[in-house]
Amino acid sequence: MEITPVKMADLPQIMAIEKAGFSEDEAGSEVAYRERIEKLQDTFLVARDGAIVLGFIVGPAVKERYIEDEMFATTPTNLAQGGHQLVFTLAVSPLVRKQHIGSQLLAALATAAQEKGRTSLSLTCLARLVPFYERNGFTNQGVAASEHAGETWYNLEKVWD
Repeated sequence: MEITPVKMADLPQIMAIEKAGFSEDEAGSEVAYRERIEKLQDTFLVARDGAIVLGFIVGPAVKERYIEDEMFATTPTNLAQGGHQLVFTLAVSPLVRKQHIGSQLLAALATAAQEKGRTSLSLTCLARLVPFYERNGFTNQGVAASEHAGETWYNLEKVWD
């Protein structure tokens, strides 16, 4: 397995993984993912085995500390340096879950964020996923302001040592 920047040719596999991992209300659209691929080239990473996409992580590097719902409608442009690295999506194919691919993607994005002078890595997740992120060094900051998909989301944050 290797972790590389996304390519537009990855879009069909990314969409299949997205639909397998999220409800219809939670999942991003193909239009949104096309925009993310175009705007977030350096913060959209793919775990792959040759041409097969095993999982991916994507989010913008912005001045805001936490994800805001409007960011899902219009993808922000990455800051060149500094700010905070957000994670819109971390998803792994159901065929290869429990192989630490998600943890490796988180670590790769954290490394890239630190190299660009980002202060932290943060995301929102459902309650059932909080323990996974805590095992990966994140701290639960409580219920997020998000109303995305009518769910209760939690802000999780990892600040560099």
